[in-house]
Amino acid sequence: MIQNDRHAPKALPQHPDVTEAIVRERRLHDPSIRLSTSLAQALFDPDFIEVGASGRRWTHAEMVAALPTLHGGAENSTPITAELFEGTVLAPGIVHLTYETHIEDRHARRSSIWRRDAAGEFRLYYHQATPVPDGTAQP
Repeated sequence: MIQNDRHAPKALPQHPDVTEAIVRERRLHDPSIRLSTSLAQALFDPDFIEVGASGRRWTHAEMVAALPTLHGGAENSTPITAELFEGTVLAPGIVHLTYETHIEDRHARRSSIWRRDAAGEFRLYYHQATPVPDGTAQP
């Protein structure tokens, strides 16, 4: 379990597995992680799949290779602002997160499934981003 991580949320009233999944999700937004293949790869499940906001389907290998070139992939690139994290433990070792991001003028609602591997580490198994059109009311 990650402890004393600079990506940890300020308030931790939720289940410890939800907290750990949020910490790991936030790490994926950090340029230093996105620029390091080994650090990024450690956060993704080997069976990872993403359906991006563009509708593109990404595999594990495609995402790890592309992270340095995507938003938030360099110290001087547009940062990813993530907020409104909510999480649910679906089963032992499986956490579903939802949250929202803002990257430049783009707003998206996101959903991630994290699962523990054989070594006990949470890894991102599935991620989906849905764009929020301008003028859409908040939930």
